[in-house]
Amino acid sequence: MSKKLALVLGLGLMGLAGCTQGINPTDADRALIGAGAGAVIADLAGESVVGGAAAGAAAGALCNDVRLCQ
Repeated sequence: MSKKLALVLGLGLMGLAGCTQGINPTDADRALIGAGAGAVIADLAGESVVGGAAAGAAAGALCNDVRLCQ
C-alpha cells in the first residue's frame, strides 16, 4: 500500500475512532481515543508516531463538530 493511501485511510479511521456510541464522550475523550488510533496507524504506516497521535487527537476532538459522529 502506498504511503499516501495509508495516510488518507488513516485520517479517515482516526476520525471514526473518536466516535463512541452510548457513552456521551467529551471532546477530551474523543481526542484521547483518536490519539491512540492515530499513533497505531502512523506506526503501522511507517510514519511519525507523534504526528499520527496529534492528527488523531485533532480528528477525534473535532469529529462531532463536522457531524461525523453524533
